[in-house]
Amino acid sequence: MQIPSFDPALRTRLQTAVDSKTKPLGALGRLEPLAVQIGLIQNTDAPVLTRPAMVVFAADHGVAHAGVSAYPQAVTAQMVLNFIAGGAAINVFSRQHGFALEVVNAGVAAPLWTADTPGLVDAPVGSGTRNFADEHVHQAAMTADERDRAMALGAQRVAHHASLGTNVIALGEMGIANTASAACLMARLCDLPVAQCVGRGTGLDDEGLAHKRAVLEAALAIHIDVRDPLDVLACFGGFEVAAIAGAVIEAAKRRMVILVDGFIATAAVLVAARVAPDVLHYCVFGHVSDERGHRALLEVLDARPLLSLSLRLGEGSGAVLAYPLVVSAVAFLREMATFASAGVSERSGS
Repeated sequence: MQIPSFDPALRTRLQTAVDSKTKPLGALGRLEPLAVQIGLIQNTDAPVLTRPAMVVFAADHGVAHAGVSAYPQAVTAQMVLNFIAGGAAINVFSRQHGFALEVVNAGVAAPLWTADTPGLVDAPVGSGTRNFADEHVHQAAMTADERDRAMALGAQRVAHHASLGTNVIALGEMGIANTASAACLMARLCDLPVAQCVGRGTGLDDEGLAHKRAVLEAALAIHIDVRDPLDVLACFGGFEVAAIAGAVIEAAKRRMVILVDGFIATAAVLVAARVAPDVLHYCVFGHVSDERGHRALLEVLDARPLLSLSLRLGEGSGAVLAYPLVVSAVAFLREMATFASAGVSERSGS
């Protein structure tokens, strides 16, 4: 299945419909191109949003053992249990905005109690990735097979939700040290210095940030010859990052609106876009976070986020918080009167 292209004639009709609403041209700002984008994604003049779903992929990273996070690796499993119990921010926001929420164990290192646990898909690719920064054992985070299985897991979860009627998918993540992984993906795929990509993650102090930067610079030097996007994903990625990349590609193939969260999710989109550039047409970037590299990464992707709230949580929280704007864009396109239907005079040509 290929990623569908957008219909130029439909684009013209949608833009004409937006421009004919009872408002000055461009007066609804960012909502206007958003409405056009959603119509193009769904290939219709009258888009409808159905069964929005949030899928949170969780996995551990071997690079956590290099001391690049302010929190211990055990927090990944603890937060997964918090998701299952309904106590995390993403649970609150998903309930508030009517999202079906699914948590996927893509490769958490610690064992999880999963017997008859609703809301958890237990499909680990492995017990966390390997430490790609180990100076003694030069190894990629994943094998090619593990990467492919993780990407297939993401695609399978999207297909599952599509079968239930979902046409809006948001993708979240949980994994201690995954900002280190995302920073390396960004640095290598965008050919940028680590200093422009690495941030404080879960709250490193200055000393911790300097250590993280040094570790990642050394890791990129160890793997200097890894350049192909999928090889870069295997080398520096995580199971949850690969799953999101696979999910993005599958969602684009199915003409779904893809709500993109923060730095890690955007790094996964970067990988997906290097493999299949047209996925970007299907992505709605929810926000720009406070993680150092995120704004620069959005600029590389020519992406305009909807919100700027100084978030740095992950979990998919920013994607869900942006959803009401998507709802409003569709609503005005479908329901707002035109100058002709309302009997309102249009602007004169003078």
